[in-house]
Parts: sequence; C-alpha cells; structure tokens
Amino acid sequence: MLYPKMNAVRQVFDLNGIWNFKLISDELDRKEQAGRLLKKSLPMPVPSAYNDIYPNREFADHVGEMVYQRTFDVTESMLEGRLVLRFGSAAHRAEVWLNGNRIGAHKGGFLPFSFEIGGKVQEGENLLTVYVNNIVDYSTLPCGRVETESFPGLPDRTVDLPNFDFYNYTGLLRPVWLYTTPLTYIRDITINGRCDGSFEWKVEADGKDPAGSVADIQVLDENGTVLFQGSGFEGAGQLEKIRPWSCEDPCLYRFRVELRNRDGSRDEYTEEFGFRDISIEKCRILLNGKPVYLKGFGKHEEGPFSGRGTNLPLMTKDLGLLKWIGANSFRTSHYPNSEEMMQLCDRMGILVIDEAPAVGLNTGFTATGLLGGSPEGTWAVLKTGEHHRRVMEELVDRDKNHPCVIAWSVANEPASQEEGAKEYFEPLVRLTKERDAQRRPVTIVTYEGSTPETCKVAELCDFLMLNRYRGWYDTEGNLPGAAAKLEAELEGFHRRCPDKPIMLGEYGADTVAGLHDVNARLFTEEYQTLFMKTYAEVFDRLPYITGEHVWVFADFATAENIKRVDGNKKGIFTRDRRPKQAAYYLRDRWMKRD
Repeated sequence: MLYPKMNAVRQVFDLNGIWNFKLISDELDRKEQAGRLLKKSLPMPVPSAYNDIYPNREFADHVGEMVYQRTFDVTESMLEGRLVLRFGSAAHRAEVWLNGNRIGAHKGGFLPFSFEIGGKVQEGENLLTVYVNNIVDYSTLPCGRVETESFPGLPDRTVDLPNFDFYNYTGLLRPVWLYTTPLTYIRDITINGRCDGSFEWKVEADGKDPAGSVADIQVLDENGTVLFQGSGFEGAGQLEKIRPWSCEDPCLYRFRVELRNRDGSRDEYTEEFGFRDISIEKCRILLNGKPVYLKGFGKHEEGPFSGRGTNLPLMTKDLGLLKWIGANSFRTSHYPNSEEMMQLCDRMGILVIDEAPAVGLNTGFTATGLLGGSPEGTWAVLKTGEHHRRVMEELVDRDKNHPCVIAWSVANEPASQEEGAKEYFEPLVRLTKERDAQRRPVTIVTYEGSTPETCKVAELCDFLMLNRYRGWYDTEGNLPGAAAKLEAELEGFHRRCPDKPIMLGEYGADTVAGLHDVNARLFTEEYQTLFMKTYAEVFDRLPYITGEHVWVFADFATAENIKRVDGNKKGIFTRDRRPKQAAYYLRDRWMKRD
C-alpha cells in the first residue's frame, strides 16, 4: 500500500486537525445521524487517542462506540481523476459514512485503509462521519473479553478487559487524508534491493485501462542522479558501487515509476528503498552478510496526552534516545507502528522487528497481561484466525519496502504451549513468508509458560524470541537464582533448536524513578541496573544469543490494577523520557558491544 505523496500528478489534502467528537452510549439510526451535524459534540484532535483529552474516568474508559465528524470541500479539479479517502488507522473497528451514505468499514486498529469516493462526493462542502468501536474481544487483535458486572442496588456495568498489559488507547490514532490519482494509476510498488547492487521490482497498475499502460522506471541516488533506467511492470537490474543500507550508513535510494496510459494521461510515484540483505547462518542474524547483534528494546508507541496517536516530535525524540543509548533496534510491541515511524527508522538506521497486533492470544491471561485467568483451551475458543490472516497480509503489504524492517513477528506471548498452537500458526508463518518478496525471517515471541519441553511453535520460527522475567515475576529478588534458571532454559531451547539464533524479546524489572537502596531492593533503580548486568552476563556466556531487547524503552500506561502503579514502570526511561540509572549502564555496555 502506497503512502500518500504529492507530486506533479497527485495531490494530497490533509484532513487532520480538530474534528467534532461524541461518545455513543445508546443505539442510534446511523444513516440519520451520519447525514447531519453532531449536536453537543466535543472538539477532538486527529490524530490522537481520545482517552486522555478530557477529564472523567467514564470518558477515558468508555466501552463501545464513538463518532468523529468533520466537513471538507471538494473542487472541480479534484474530481477529474480518482479521489481517495485514506485513514492511517482507526482502533479497533471503523465504519465510514459520507453525506449520509455508508461507504465502507475496516477491522483492525493499527493499519491503513482507504475508499475511492469520487462518485460519492459533491463539489463544495461534504460531511464525513466515522463511527469507531473500541471493544476488544476473542475475535479481535489484540484480544480481550467483554463482561457484565453486577453490584447490589446498582445497574449492571459493562467492562472490556484486555488480555494485554497496556492501556487500550483508541480512536482515530493516525493521519487522515484525501488524495487524487489519474483514472488509471499506480496501485502498488514492490522493490527489493540487495547489498550487491542487484534489485528486482514489480509495479501494479489499476483503474480504468491498466492493460494499455506502460511503466517506465528509474533508480536515483540521494542526490537525484539517475543510476538506472528501464521499463516494464516487472524486472531486474544491477548497479555498481552502491552504498548498502546499514545502521551506520542508512543510505536510501529512490525508485521512480512513471505510468504512461493509453488515453494520454500519466501517473507517477517515487518509493524510497535501500540495498541490504538479511539472512541467518550459524545461530546469527546477518545484515549484509555480517553478524549483527540486536541491541535495543521492546517499545510502545505512546506518551502523555495523545496516547497512541501519531506524534512526530515524540517518535523523533525516541529514536534520538535509541541512538544515544547505543541501541540499534526495537520491536514494535505489540502492534504495527505508524508509517511515519517506519520512514524515520529507514532514515536513521534503526532495525525493526515488525509485530502484528496479535497480543493476548491466551485465555489464561488477566486484564493486566499477568497469568491467572481461566484457561479454556485457547485455540478452541478464539475466533481470530481469518482476521489474523488478513492483518498479516496488510502488514506485509504496507511495510515490505522498508529496509529498516528485518523480521516479522506474527504474535506476542500466545498460548504456544497448548495443543492447537502449531496448527494455528503454521499457515500464518507460511503466508507471511510467501507474501514478502524479501523473505525476511519470521518469529513468534513466546513467554515463560512455553518451555523447551512444551513449546509447540519453536520449529516454525526462523529465530527464537523469548520473553523471560526470572528475577521479577518469579525468583524475585534472587538474581543469582534467576540467572541459573534463565541459562538452563536457554540451553534447553538451544539443544532443541541447535541451528536457530535465540534472543531475549523482553526482560526487565519495574523501577520507580528516584527510588534508591544500598541493598538494591525490588523497585529501586539499583535493582534494575543489577538485573540488567545479571542478564548480560548470561548472554555473554552463550554464543548462540543474537540479541537482547530490554522490556521496556519507556514507562507506559496500562489497565488500572493494583499490580500496576500508574502504569508499567519497567522503562529504562520514564514516560516523559528521562533516563533511569540503568540507562547509563546499558549505554556503556551497548556502545562497546558490536
């Protein structure tokens, strides 16, 4: 899926800003409501999560639907070709109405969707109404459950309990645009550049008369110098003396397509890409044929006020802190990050493990993501299979050309020890590889309940990514014991899968900034630092460890629970991005660790 870009042929119109907003508590006639202006609405910034904008916990924790609305103008010239309405995301379901008519819907809160609206708008003012549903259940990704609570003398109360340990920020989280294309247009581009300078491309045209079109292509360097010219909807080429994309030199090239149509019209689009290779050999992940040790974090895309909404200053700040601390990578925990974040990672040389929003696929988790629920046989209960398949297709289609993306994560901490896990994930792993022209490695991130003896999905993964909290959720306070248990488990997985690289996808300890103790007690900054040192000693003893991702980059909001004081405090940085003591230890370690 192509990101909206303005050029000599295409126009892009920004629909971000202050929209009208209202929570919906009762059933309503959508057709009637969508055709008129909202009454008693609130101003709401788009993009953002709605939850933290206004005070009142009933507002923030609303379960169900909300409605966004705004008007926009259309000119005569905008209707000469195709006019497309595009959403960066809407969490978790959206139904879109235009001038009182339903134009479509989308399920899934973290990936883009669009509608062609040229025949549905009028010159002048148009009314856009978007209904968003924030419920997570056993059919959605991420997963949750809806329950009705009863209390003596009070009306019943509906609650939505997430099966994941982060706050369910929802709404129109990412940008909204209108854009134009010719009637026959470039629908998609796939470009695969390798570090030896070879490359392959595929251009897909669609619309009025794609069969009569011709595709001319150019490859340009960062200065705009044309290095290659060719034609055809599919092809291959070879360049000499290219600069491979890497963390140290994230050199981007441009792939420009001009579509010449039989009726004399034309379309054009330019996609950035890098020449780089990702492979696995001898228990190592290789970047451009050389082993790369992944240093970084599991990382949420959220912060104060805007929640999970696209925040360009915050994401740029975060990547600057990654560079400062010596990290080279992160995992998009636990959902695809915004397209703008992927573009920044391309430019700044950050390696990304791109994760689907498949978190909470475990009926044994509670609303805070901790064990203690009521297991019912996860794979017989969940109804996510078809939706999960569609999400993987959309994720690969969106991010396939980004050189920063080095691997796909199909899920985080599913019930991978239960019968049925292999049957659920095997077709998803196969689909992901088949969909990706670069054939990047694929993994499934597993938790402590999925041991070397019980895990059903290890052989499906190209590399093993394990979340382990020895020294925190068990063996708490006993770091020598935690290290012994961790090393024994890693050795067990290595014996089972001797050719697969292994890395820690999560490990960490809740830490209250400013809390200190000479004996390094739980929750202190000293304990978090000692925790990091203890795990590092284990990693350095095991030659098959290919990386370490600390949980978590920064403190973040979670569902309200007595096990979480104002959110999850495992961050190496506070929620406002101030470093804790452990940040300086990791910086010293990672700056020296190749």
